[in-house]
Amino acid sequence: MTWLGHRILASLAVMASFGLAVPAIHAAPIEVVVDQAKLAKLPDQVATIVIGNPLIADVALQPGGVMVVTGKGYGSTNIVVLDRKGGVLLDQMIEVRSPKDNVVVYRGVERDSYSCAPTCEKRIMLGDGSAFFDGALSQANTLSAAASGAATSK
Repeated sequence: MTWLGHRILASLAVMASFGLAVPAIHAAPIEVVVDQAKLAKLPDQVATIVIGNPLIADVALQPGGVMVVTGKGYGSTNIVVLDRKGGVLLDQMIEVRSPKDNVVVYRGVERDSYSCAPTCEKRIMLGDGSAFFDGALSQANTLSAAASGAATSK
């Protein structure tokens, strides 16, 4: 570590020892796929978690300082983590992207999405045409209801 690096660390240690707010760490973005979840470790002393746009990502705090980040929509947002005194512990970007196995088919202006791993099947994705999205969602809901009914009737 360089002389400057040692000076910065020493300054942060002095600030922390006097109870002064230590600047938040800006880490690399958390990358997550839409409709999937990813685990990330939070700093100690977390009191509040704020998500910039909950339509893009959602976060759930688990025991032991682990958070589950779920991709809700495409794009970028940020997460701000505060301690009990309002000090910023973390200010980090979350980037939500499309799955790699996603295949998009355009029929004029209408869009259909398929998951092709290993064979192509309908996939309900944001941005799909209404007829395709509603049809696939209806089938998924019917299947889920039938499975739930079968499980409760036993």
